[in-house]
Parts: sequence; structure tokens; C-alpha cells
Amino acid sequence: MNGVANVKRGEILLGIDLGTSAVKALALEATTGQTLGEGRADYELLTPQPGWAEGDPEEWWRQTVRAVRMALQLLEPEQVVAVGVTGQMHGLVPLDAAARPLRPALLWPDQRAVEMLPHFASLPAALRQSLANPLAPGMAGPFLCWLAEKEPESFSRLRWALQPKDWLRLRLTGEVASEGSDASATLLYDLPRDRWASDVMAALGLSAELLPPLRSSDERAGELTAQAAQELGLRAGLPVATGAADVAASLLGAGLLSVGPALFSLGSGAQFASLCEQPLADPLLRTHLYRAADGRHWYRMAAVQNAGLVLDWVRRRYQASWSELYASSQRVLPPEDPLLFLPCLTPERPYHPRPLAAGWLHLRLDHERSHLFQAALEGVAFSMRLALEALPGAEGIAQIVVAGGGSLHPGWRQMLADVLGRELSALAEKEIAVRGAALLAGRAAGRWKKTGDLAALKPGVLTITSPGPHSPIYQTRYLRYRDLLLSSSAAVLEAG
Repeated sequence: MNGVANVKRGEILLGIDLGTSAVKALALEATTGQTLGEGRADYELLTPQPGWAEGDPEEWWRQTVRAVRMALQLLEPEQVVAVGVTGQMHGLVPLDAAARPLRPALLWPDQRAVEMLPHFASLPAALRQSLANPLAPGMAGPFLCWLAEKEPESFSRLRWALQPKDWLRLRLTGEVASEGSDASATLLYDLPRDRWASDVMAALGLSAELLPPLRSSDERAGELTAQAAQELGLRAGLPVATGAADVAASLLGAGLLSVGPALFSLGSGAQFASLCEQPLADPLLRTHLYRAADGRHWYRMAAVQNAGLVLDWVRRRYQASWSELYASSQRVLPPEDPLLFLPCLTPERPYHPRPLAAGWLHLRLDHERSHLFQAALEGVAFSMRLALEALPGAEGIAQIVVAGGGSLHPGWRQMLADVLGRELSALAEKEIAVRGAALLAGRAAGRWKKTGDLAALKPGVLTITSPGPHSPIYQTRYLRYRDLLLSSSAAVLEAG
């Protein structure tokens, strides 16, 4: 039946997405791919010190229970046949021998481990090359080095170094594991050899025993424990898939199963991702290379840290609604208006030059609230264009599929198409990461013979947005933005 093997109508696949500030749950009908129920529960991103970003795993779990019960409240929970997980990438959840968190989790926006990056930069050339990724402080490798140096008492009791979604699966099954899409984003993974980089761990003075065993993303990694089942309102013993990192799960959930189109995902951060056949890194190590969830492909990714994270900051500081903020995208600042917004509230990726300052520049007395909002959206969009231009092979990408909650407003989507100068195909399903997790649950339960069978469940396209008449204005303003960044970055380098 359309490539769907051994699936009974009415069976439900449950996906869970452990995000940066919220957990989402989705109930998927296995034969049609129809969304039957959704749940979302928020939690706080903890910032105990400037530049720090942490999360409370126990609060993650409490809100996961809420989200799952919300998604299933109008359904029959006994129809759930499998569970899959995804979640925010990078980060570190440190556990003791009893699998209890030693401290709050360290998350991807966190900058405390920047002083550990020289340890990685000074690795022998062959080891540094095997990581195949730019150095970023919010990854598990630098966090582990920071923990060893700055919190030796906690580090002495460390038994497992897990990614956020791997901690969630441990809570569901009692089994410790990880998989390639998250492992390859730690700076502790040998990309060409497709395995943990034990030689890098040794060079950093870290024990490889801290890293969990690796499984396939669509593998049955364990079964739902009686305790977890009781809290979630599910049957004990359900198969739980290993799962995948959120971008890898999003590629799967969007139906991008072969090389060609690129996924443009908009959330707290933003990512451009495209599948590739071989693990060939960016020669300049500006963009990322990670394992895909299908076990066959890899994907290249150019990420923007200061996306929804920054827009939410602007919105909260001015006590605006999302509707008001996005509505400002429907006005366009004239080419000659000097007002610009530099969105680098946290350090950005290597292809985004580091400016002297962040925020609004060239303010005038006639600039009003809506001008500030429009400039903020524009600045974030410009940073996304910088990322796209850095993605290897971007010039050959014929189709960009856009997804995520940040892609819903038509005015904002039009601005993005104008700035990027590309046609954007918006999917009818906005929550594609958690959808990908649900599909991996089906694979783990043996519902499809191979990943390619999932093509029958590919979500449809809601609308296509092409660059409009304002695109030339944005091209002019983008060049001004880029020139300002380059000159500001040069000043930063000159100042040391």
C-alpha cells in the first residue's frame, strides 16, 4: 500500500521534539501521515550568567509528559505503536553512574567554552581535519573540556555525556545510546570514518568511555519502561527509536530523501541543509557536515544562531506580539535609509563577520517602532543570506523548502524570498522535526522496509513565494549590510 508495509489503519506513531525552549509532541496516523494530535509545553532557557545557556532536564521531562498527554487527549493512547525522539543539537547533559544529571544541561547558545576552542585548534592536522566542522563553543566537546577544567568535582563523577534528545530517550527506556546525526555535531566524531573520534578524545585528555554506544537513527533502541509509560499515559513495552538531531529529523519529516533540494528551517536558530552522498567537508571549514538520519546520506548545513532567538528578544523588549513584529515586514525601508540592524546578540558562525556591536545603527528622530521592527527582521534575513551564500553548492540548489514556525507569516516569508533572491516552497506541515521523529518510530517498529518508502508520506506544499518587486531594494540594502559587517569585522581584528 504505497510502500507502507505491515501498517494497520488507525495505528499511531508518536514523535517527541525536545527543543531549546519548548517540547512538542505529535501523533501521526501511520498509513496516511495525517497529523491526529499535537501538544506543546514551554520551559525556561536558563541564563544564570551572561553568555550562559542552560536547561533543567527534570523540567524537560515534566513538560514532555504534558505535551504528550495533550497530543493524545482526543485519541486512544492504546493505538500508539511506537515512539521516536528528536531534539536540539549540540549541548551536553552530564550524568553520573546512576544516570542522574550532575548539573543543569549546557545548551548550544552557551558561550562559556569559547576559551576551550584553542585545545581543538591545536590538535594535529589529521585529527582536526577528521572533525570536518568549524569550531563552536556550544558543542559537547568544548563543554566537556570546560567541565573538566572549571567543575572538576562534577567531572570526577561524570559517567555519561549525552545530547538532549539522547537524555530524553534514556528517560523513556532506561537505555544509554546515541546516533550519527547528533554524534557528528559534537566535535568528538570522526566524520570520514563515521565513528566516535577516540583519538581526539585521547588528545584532549578525555575518556572515550564517557560517550554512549552508537545505533542507527531508525533502530529500536529500547522499550518504554513501566514508569515512563504510566506518566505518559501509554502502554509499557512500546518500541522507542534511537531518533535523530532536529535538522536530520526535519529533512526526513519534510520528505527530502535524496540529493537536490535544500531545507530552510526557521526556529530559535535557522539552518540551510542539503543532502550529499559523501562526507566531503567545506574546505574552509565554515559550514557544517553531519550524518543524515537515513544512514546513507550526509548533509551540509549553514546555520544562523541569531534568528528567532533575536526576534523574540526584540519582541519581548518592546512588549510586542509576534503578529505586530511580523506585520512590519510588509513595509520596506527605502534604499537610502541608513537604518540597519546587526543581529549578533550571541557570537555567530564563521561566515558571518564579527561586528563591533549589535543592534540598531544610524537611528534618527523620524524612526518609529515599526521601523525598528522592520530593520530587525531585515537584519536577521540578511544574516540568513550570508549563511546561504556560504553553503557549498548553494548556487546549484534549484528548490528551497521552508519550514518551521518562523515561516508562517506571509509578509515575513515574502521578505525572505526577496532578500535571498530565491523561490521558497512552504510546506503544509510546519512541525517537520517532530514529524521526522514519528516516522523514525515507524521504522523502528518495522512499519516500512526502507527509508525511501517514506516518500508516500511526504507533506504537500502550502504555497510558493517568489521574489517580488521589492527584491532589488533588498539587494542594495544587503550589500550595505555586508560592507558594514566587513569593515566592522576588520576593526575588531585590528583591535585584537
